[in-house]
Amino acid sequence: MDENKRHRLVILIGSVREGRFGPVVARWVAEQARTHGGFEVEVVDLAAYDIPLALPAESPKHSGDAYPRPSGMRSLTAALAAADAFVIVTPEYNHSYPAALKAAIDWHFDQWTAKPVAFVSYGGAAGGRHAVLHLENVLTELHAVTVRDGLAFPNYFTAWQDGRPVDAGTEGYAKTLLDQLAWWTATLRAGREAAPYPS
Repeated sequence: MDENKRHRLVILIGSVREGRFGPVVARWVAEQARTHGGFEVEVVDLAAYDIPLALPAESPKHSGDAYPRPSGMRSLTAALAAADAFVIVTPEYNHSYPAALKAAIDWHFDQWTAKPVAFVSYGGAAGGRHAVLHLENVLTELHAVTVRDGLAFPNYFTAWQDGRPVDAGTEGYAKTLLDQLAWWTATLRAGREAAPYPS
């Protein structure tokens, strides 16, 4: 595939908590995405960035590139803007997703528009599904397209061993997620290139 036409996938680690499991999940997802072959893969770890909870008074929707983000967020913004698609790796905290992830989403606007987002979640009995339901609502508001088939890992502390899911069949589910994500990525990228997204 032409390098200029390769689809850029950002795998976003949504937890910044000490002792988090997110990087383990993200490494495995990145491996699956590289094996899939439809993406140029970048793992973005929110723990590496300065993401304040206090936002400026003006909306990023109306400020564009002039939005006053902290300098420590510059490379995060660039990665999100360059992405054609996202996989968000998230745990579930108190039946929702981490505050750092919400802050990272809220600091951006156009970076999500008309791009597909898939989810890989982990947690206790619910496997992070409550977090994903909340994220779907938020990202729909930002004009992203959420992919139906995700991956959820209930009781992840027993469902993983040596950095991999214990159930070998999980790779098949990952392929389905990536196939759907690749379809939406190609379709939405073609749409963005053909005409500006109506705001």
